[in-house]
Amino acid sequence: MSLSKIRVYELAKMLEVSNKELMEILQALAVDVKTHMSSIDTDIAQILEETVRERRKKDVEAGKPAPVVEEAFQPETVEIPAGITIREVAERLNLGTAEVVKHLVTTGLMVPATARIDEATLSRIEELAGKHLKLMAEGEPIEEVPTISKKKAPAKGGIVDRPPIVTVMGHVDHGKTTLLDYIRKTAVAAKEAGGITQHIGASVVEHEGKKIVFLDTPGHEAFTSMRARGAQVTDIAILVCAADDGVMPQTVEALNHAKAAGVPIIVAVNKIDKPDARPDRVRQQLSDQGLIPEEWGGDTVFVDVSAKSGLGMDQLLEMTLLVAEMAELKANPAQDGEGVVVEAKLDKGKGPVATLIVQNGTLRRGDIVLCESTCGRVRGLLDDQGRWVVEAGPSTPVEVLGLDSLPNPGERFRKALNEREARDCIDSRNQALREAEKGTARRLTLEEFYQQLREGETHVFSLVLKCDVQGSLEALRGSLLKLGTDEVGINIVHEGVGRISESDVMLAAASKAVIIGFNVRPDSNAKKTAEAEGIEIRLYNIIYDVIDDIRSAMEGMLAPELREKILGQAEIRASFKVPKVGKIAGCYVLEGTIRRNGKIRLIRDGVVYWDGTLSSLKRFKDDAREVTNGFECGMSFTNFHDFKEGDHVECYEIVEEKRHFD
Repeated sequence: MSLSKIRVYELAKMLEVSNKELMEILQALAVDVKTHMSSIDTDIAQILEETVRERRKKDVEAGKPAPVVEEAFQPETVEIPAGITIREVAERLNLGTAEVVKHLVTTGLMVPATARIDEATLSRIEELAGKHLKLMAEGEPIEEVPTISKKKAPAKGGIVDRPPIVTVMGHVDHGKTTLLDYIRKTAVAAKEAGGITQHIGASVVEHEGKKIVFLDTPGHEAFTSMRARGAQVTDIAILVCAADDGVMPQTVEALNHAKAAGVPIIVAVNKIDKPDARPDRVRQQLSDQGLIPEEWGGDTVFVDVSAKSGLGMDQLLEMTLLVAEMAELKANPAQDGEGVVVEAKLDKGKGPVATLIVQNGTLRRGDIVLCESTCGRVRGLLDDQGRWVVEAGPSTPVEVLGLDSLPNPGERFRKALNEREARDCIDSRNQALREAEKGTARRLTLEEFYQQLREGETHVFSLVLKCDVQGSLEALRGSLLKLGTDEVGINIVHEGVGRISESDVMLAAASKAVIIGFNVRPDSNAKKTAEAEGIEIRLYNIIYDVIDDIRSAMEGMLAPELREKILGQAEIRASFKVPKVGKIAGCYVLEGTIRRNGKIRLIRDGVVYWDGTLSSLKRFKDDAREVTNGFECGMSFTNFHDFKEGDHVECYEIVEEKRHFD
């Protein structure tokens, strides 16, 4: 037997025995029949072959007639497309959804009806259906199932090219809006089909007979909030960089977001008509970031443009269409519509209005749309020019009216069979969210990284690195990259100078990264977002501690953790000079508690300015052990007087926590 696994009915045919006799032999050999119903390992198959041979030999010696072998059962083969849900598989097989889920649970698979189908699940459903189920790869033609359930079988139709969905990104004032405005005016002036939206969040432009969809949503939002939810809406990113300014911090941040999304990047070198324009310097700076121009032997398209005069804009659109053609963007308009929510708003007259981009299939008026957090029947569709339409095909942005509530940007949507299915899915999701809230929501910690590494699941450790000065950033980055080995790599998703912002946390959520802060602190919005998203932020003030922790995580030798616990924060609102005492800071406690024996950190503009202890803490003229939020107090710091009004004081203590690998 050369096959690694063989099905029961196939083995029965090869051994020339009936299915019933083969099952009796399996039971006699104490083999778990239920486990091996859909496939039998090679070693068990060999034992069965020897057993059947011995039985036949004994029958011949005893003079028994050869048994009449019934024709081996040949089950019907049903092709199942990749990516559909267990509910949809049950409908294709004319089985009850509850019956299929119950069967999967009894065989040891705890999966909901909305879970995507895979090989393991499909093999278990084979036992119940009595049919051979073949999982087809994406893009492989599917032969229609002759049995039709309540759901209408998809209409036959071919795979066609779809327009690319493009997001324009870059540093502020580098010409993103001007570039989009010029493309819009050109399209309107030429009276081309497909207009430019002023209200929908996406723009449809036609160039040389082919359409391009430009997302109007902020670039970072499209790449962070949407990617954090697992959605991939953008096909191409256009990175705008001014020829006179060069690469700026936001340019690098936008580039990192595009790289994390894994989409092709086209660089538009804008303001090329300015006297001080230096396009070669832009190419050199972006080459240092990993974008090598095609003319220098790389694979990144660079186009010199002027968004004001229109110089090079036709070439930019041509290059966009060329990159889209190379990416082979395909869709099947004959299927049910599915895609991604771009944005949502509440209109006084229309109610909840969601802007959707259809990625595959066709969305029609009257369809029941199921998003991750809401559902509803499509009462109306508005295209990018504000016109009412009956349907929307692949890569078409539309406003949808009729949803029960506002979905979140980045949620995926699909057509549901009926309102009952949609309600059941929403109820199941809400129940799962309530149960998840009972536990702790964490994305990835150093301990969990090592656990995944030990189980062979992770080979790249992603980090977001923020420092107080550029020199520390370069030193820390170089030290961390040296820790990478052939087995485990270090991937610095983003690096920068200054406080840890909400954008850093969202990027870490999208990239499943840990945030490392060196002598910097997260702002209040970043803290709240990190807690909500379950992102781990590790703060250090000694470079060797960072390196030791990362190395320990990679080697799996984490020592008990010394964790900071923030006790309270206060703001310095006045300063006084007291004879024989020195300079006193008049403070107002903003949150938590300031303790006399706690450690003190002074923060100025989001950067740690001083770290030490209090020499005194007073309420009016009396010494105080602690002061809670909402009260004023006076502080003097040990051997430190260089504070000023507007500085923030953070009180904290060091807590030991033992780490576990459960």
